[in-house]
Amino acid sequence: MAVLEKIRVKLGVLITVLIAVALLSFIIDPGTLETTLSYFSSKYDVGKIDGKKVRYNEFQKEVDYYTDIYTLTTGSQSVSEDAMQAINESAWQNLISQWYVIPQIQKAGLTVGEDELVDLSQGKEISPVLAQDPIFLDASGNFSREKLLDFIHAISADGSGNLAAYWDFLEQNMKSQQYYIKYSSILAGSDIITPVELRRQIEENNTSSDAEFVLVPFGFRQDTTIKVSDKEIQDYYNAHKDNYRQSASRDVEFVAYEVVPSEADIKAAEDGINALFTEFSTTDNLKSFLSFNSDTPLQEYYYKQGELASEYPEVDEFAFSENPEVLPVFQKGNTFYAARVNDVKTMSDSAYVRHILLSFDDSELADSLINELNHGGDFSDLASRFSLDQNPNVANPGDIGWMTQTAMIPGMQDVLAMRPGAVAKMETDYGLHIVTVTERTAPMEKVQLAILSKEALPSKETFQDFYAQANDLASRSEGKIENFEKITQEEDLPVIPANRVAESARQLSRYDDVREVIRWIYDDKTKVGDVSPIITVNNDIYFVVALKQIHEEGHTPLKEVSSSISYRLANEKRAEKVRNEVADKIAGLTDLNVIADTLGQTVSTKTGITFGSMSGNSTEPAFIGAVAGAEPGVIAGPVAGNIGVYVLQVGNRETGSFYTEDDAKIKAAQIESYQINNLPVIFTERAKIVDNRARFF
Repeated sequence: MAVLEKIRVKLGVLITVLIAVALLSFIIDPGTLETTLSYFSSKYDVGKIDGKKVRYNEFQKEVDYYTDIYTLTTGSQSVSEDAMQAINESAWQNLISQWYVIPQIQKAGLTVGEDELVDLSQGKEISPVLAQDPIFLDASGNFSREKLLDFIHAISADGSGNLAAYWDFLEQNMKSQQYYIKYSSILAGSDIITPVELRRQIEENNTSSDAEFVLVPFGFRQDTTIKVSDKEIQDYYNAHKDNYRQSASRDVEFVAYEVVPSEADIKAAEDGINALFTEFSTTDNLKSFLSFNSDTPLQEYYYKQGELASEYPEVDEFAFSENPEVLPVFQKGNTFYAARVNDVKTMSDSAYVRHILLSFDDSELADSLINELNHGGDFSDLASRFSLDQNPNVANPGDIGWMTQTAMIPGMQDVLAMRPGAVAKMETDYGLHIVTVTERTAPMEKVQLAILSKEALPSKETFQDFYAQANDLASRSEGKIENFEKITQEEDLPVIPANRVAESARQLSRYDDVREVIRWIYDDKTKVGDVSPIITVNNDIYFVVALKQIHEEGHTPLKEVSSSISYRLANEKRAEKVRNEVADKIAGLTDLNVIADTLGQTVSTKTGITFGSMSGNSTEPAFIGAVAGAEPGVIAGPVAGNIGVYVLQVGNRETGSFYTEDDAKIKAAQIESYQINNLPVIFTERAKIVDNRARFF
């Protein structure tokens, strides 16, 4: 704490010095003071968590950390847009967890100690964080304690520090998860159902009633004699204000000019593939040819007849014709295709595989074991004695399970063509495998296809044409929505509305990756009624956007919801009016048929009504409640529901025993699970999260 205090003091001095320098420089450069002060402005904060500001550099450090973990685990230095979004979210959620959630859990008296972490990583109950990490899975996809221990032992010898960094990441996740598990357990343990609640729930579900009723429907015509005053609307709004909470959002409309190939572009693609067709038909090296000339490289997959029929019927029919040579060029959408059969195999869809895994340098041992197996050796016995894969979760030592082309250990593809009982040696990234197939599906002829494809792409001239169209709309709108709407209406342009657009949105209507559009919408300089200049998305879509309305964080203004409140109150008044009218008409009547005649309606029947079915029943809750509380044989009502007014009479009422104590406990467990799943939402609300990430990332 003393060190922290020193840092704070020094930072305070630093800020003072910077401001002093800025004031001195103000004489020379009036912009300097504004620039310096803006650095410390909350405008440049990424957000707030429990009142604590998240500075940009703090959050960037967290993002960099998760980016390093991503590149370390994937081996790729290139981070896609989707991956970057996931990294950003992980960094943000971790800050919420470390700054607010875990401290709140600790206030409940919970801790996670060092001995506990050791037990989670090396004890009997391995943490799911480790058990599900691909790094610690064996060739069969099962958790390997040996791989985990090898990793831990290798940390000290790793000069790069990468293993230590990843282990730190895993420990942090194990610790956080353990806090959540403990906290959830406490909540689950305290969320009990009392004997009174249990008895009542069983009674409510086991007591069923049969009822006859008369329904006077409201109909769809509005009652013009019913009036709702402004005061009534205001009072309802004040009483239910929490129902009208809203997040900050914007309403916009836009025209999107998607650049698509012109007829000339499509003709150029067709000419291009035709020029390649002869060489494609005769080349002996299809893999190399396709890698240089086709949009589709040579695929390893083998197709069976009918597998391509729904998407590419031409290719499927050609591949399994009597003497397939080369399929001539055909068009699908904006892409042209030609095809050749590269290979034909008789193979199965799937095969049940067993293996004995050895080290790469155990070739002689592999040959010896194969010889023993070919002379009657027991595969399970040899697998249990020699295999490096000692998976305890399989039926027999050495079992891998069913393999298909898409669920395959790379290097073992030949198992789909192996005869059951045969033994073979195969090499994969895991080592040497002695492999056998115990059973397989019926073998059939399959083909490997070489696909020459050329997609028609927009030319430079096409891009210029679409840009000119977008520029025409943007310039003629002159930044004003009234001009935008007039032009789009006169020229019948496809205007797309998008309401309640959040600042964090990455999608607008059907368009993805629209961050630049969102940034313009939320720019401080953008006002209601403004029209944007051209905004380019993904280099091939030109947006012109008009901002129609701004919804501020807080509560929806009364003027925006007054009509819906008025409609609701009018319906309530109508229901009460009809209920009173029905009550007057049937006063003194005790026969349901007479009541039906008096009201001009018919008598209907519903059986097996239980009060416990209210939440999952399509029948109106008001009707179910009235039936549950009615005395058998006595006219009840009128009762106002959502669709009309009911007059009812309960006939038969039975008490069964089909709904048991176990059923009640299962329902309680479901409610408990729902409550625990809502914890993140509750924590977020309590922490008063302010999320401004969209302004920066």
